[in-house]
Amino acid sequence: MNSELPGYSEAPGPSPGVAGSSGNSAQASSPYTISLQDEKGFKWLILAVSSRASASTSLPVFYEGDVISGQVDLDVLKSESIKCISIKITAGTTLVGQEEQLFLNTETNLWIPSMSLPDGSQVAKLATKKYSWPFSLALPAEIEVQDQKTKKKFPLPTSFSERASTGYIDYKLIVTIKRGMLRVDQTLMTAFAYLPVTRPELPSPMLQKAYKEGLHLVGPEGDPDGWHTLPPLIIQGILFNSHPAEVTLNLALAKPETTNKPSTSSQSPRKPSSSSFVHWPQVPMPQTIPTIGQTIVSSKTSHAQYFGAVGTTGAKEQRVLHGEVDVKKSFRPSTLFPRFTISYRLDLQPFETAGFVVTAPKSTPLLRQKVTIANFPAFGIPVCSRAPPEYVQQQGADYNSSFGLLENGNQRFLHHEGTGAI
Repeated sequence: MNSELPGYSEAPGPSPGVAGSSGNSAQASSPYTISLQDEKGFKWLILAVSSRASASTSLPVFYEGDVISGQVDLDVLKSESIKCISIKITAGTTLVGQEEQLFLNTETNLWIPSMSLPDGSQVAKLATKKYSWPFSLALPAEIEVQDQKTKKKFPLPTSFSERASTGYIDYKLIVTIKRGMLRVDQTLMTAFAYLPVTRPELPSPMLQKAYKEGLHLVGPEGDPDGWHTLPPLIIQGILFNSHPAEVTLNLALAKPETTNKPSTSSQSPRKPSSSSFVHWPQVPMPQTIPTIGQTIVSSKTSHAQYFGAVGTTGAKEQRVLHGEVDVKKSFRPSTLFPRFTISYRLDLQPFETAGFVVTAPKSTPLLRQKVTIANFPAFGIPVCSRAPPEYVQQQGADYNSSFGLLENGNQRFLHHEGTGAI
């Protein structure tokens, strides 16, 4: 993208029942404007668009269900014949080295000679004066596109444009002045960001209560409906460079596995004799580090650290840890669309602890689990970190950010729980 062009800004999070509602007109304090100028710098064609962007200097931002509204101003300096003035929305996928494939192309005529002007008058030729046409365009909730050999309906995908990526999804708003024979048409275009509204399902009643009231999370033993418990994992290793040992690790992910909430991980070391050889510090410390990878062509990762579980007790040779994955604000929602997919998984890497060395290669995940990233929290469920202050400071993230678009609002937490034994 041209460095001189404005970028996308943080958009205020929608209130419940607003985002995704049919027929919402996105409003900002002042509209975003773009224009065409003549050689003297006179702005003769202006496009003004209202959106959810927090600043009028930022490119427009729209959520699913929003109506794109604004105004086109045309200042005619010399009476001339114009065939048509139109506005259209286009969206397409582009792979590096290939032509853009449009999946959305909807055009509306603002004026043709047979149409009345906004003031009710009708002319065949525009006179020397300023004309204004308000417009209101609805984005469809889904679109029918070719998927291999058949046509299928898909929700509109999120806009996507990142450095080093070989795939893009671009949305554009285009005004076209169509002139007569042997005359060049002129266009005025702005890109805009589009974000579908996706939310997780509600967690179990016990987890809902804990999230809303700031209580300690009840693990899978006390709340089996609230957790997805993975099969036990046997981890081989060497204790103090001399004794073969193994850890049985149980990992549980808070449901639903569409993330916008915390997860805890509990591990319990158990020694093949009377006393525990493995030291589990009481201060927050990384034990296992799951990652979430965003896969297009390149990938991104976000790491988790674990901290001691408060109010949770295990067997004598068992340790229970809670953990959170900091889902980065730059992550886009999970997307499945022809020629373009954004998917995520949780990778549990070999952990490190004093005196115990895992024999499996560090580059090989102990397990992998697919997860889904939503861009808005479940209704009524607050999004906040449950980690101790030391952990929050170490991560350097603002866990109190409100939920928004493309900026600080996209701070979410994936929670999981597990237990392990040596």
